[in-house]
Formats: sequence, C-alpha cells, structure tokens
Amino acid sequence: METFTVPVAFPPLKIVTPRLTLRQWRDSDAGPFAEMNADPRVMEFFPSTMTREKSDEMLARCRDLIAVRGWGIWAVELRDTGEFIGFVGLHTPGYDLPFTPCVEIGWRLRADVWGKGYCSEAARAALNAGFEQLGLDEIVAFTALPNRRSQAVMKKMGMTCDISENFNHPAVEKGNWLEEHCLYRLRRGDLT
Repeated sequence: METFTVPVAFPPLKIVTPRLTLRQWRDSDAGPFAEMNADPRVMEFFPSTMTREKSDEMLARCRDLIAVRGWGIWAVELRDTGEFIGFVGLHTPGYDLPFTPCVEIGWRLRADVWGKGYCSEAARAALNAGFEQLGLDEIVAFTALPNRRSQAVMKKMGMTCDISENFNHPAVEKGNWLEEHCLYRLRRGDLT
C-alpha cells in the first residue's frame, strides 16, 4: 500500500490573483452558495442539484477542513467587489477510487461568470499553491466524460488524460450517463 501524507500549512492559505481571492468560507457565503448549487446549469454534470441543507453541510465541511489543515476547497470572490462567485480548491477524495490516495483540484462557479477566465485563473493559483506551498508532487482532476467545459480547463492547465484510466465513479448510480469519469494528472513542474 502506497503511503500518503496529507500536507498541512498553517496559517490557512489565502490566495490572491489579479482578479480573485481564494479564501476561507464565511457564514455570508451560505445563501449564494446554496443558490449556485441549486442551479441546474451549474449542476448539469452532477447526479442532481443540492438542497439548502446539503449545500450548508458541504460549506461546513470545506470550512472545517481549511481550519484543520490550512488548505482545501476555497470560496472564490471577485477582488474588486468582494462578491462570492463559487469555489476552487484542493481536496483529498473521500471515495475509494483506482488512483487514491491523492490530492485533487476541483471547481464550481456561478453560471453568470462563466467564459471570463475566472476558473482558469483560480485553478492555476490553486495548483501553484499545491506544488509550491504544500510540496505536492502530483495533483489530479476528474469529471464525468460529457463535461467538456471542465476538461477544457484541465487541458489549459497542462493536465493530461489517459483513457485507460477512465473509471466508474462509485457515487454515481450504475448506468447513469454520468457514471464514467476521466482522470487528468499534472506533475510538479508541468503547469503551463
């Protein structure tokens, strides 16, 4: 069995890019986060939208993990307005997947801010933090095969996919059109 130590960075990381801040969650994020998670456009490649209760539970988990280890799935806000637009961050998957243990990068932004380069900007900053501040050797990303938008961001970061590593996600119902996922990988020094 491969050994894997989750890196810890104290104090909690706060990442600033030219247009965005990736930060710890606030109670005031709960409403906008729940609205985003209830939007069928945002949740198109997930089995369902999220109830307010499930959204609040996810926010609490994200906040608690950052508090414990100093990094995780960060809330993303626009620097010039402080407006919450979604999340981007690093996480250790809670499912037994063919490539775990690992650290993955993930994102979810409000539909009204798509197409402005925010996801790529935040993802690049999160990847840099993972490699430079946390000392990770590799970061992975995965998504349902039909999710071409997320795959485009992964490719833009220089992540590579090997179709032989496609897998069926254990949290998706067998036979569901979203069951098969593709895996992208990025090694330290390969970020474009």
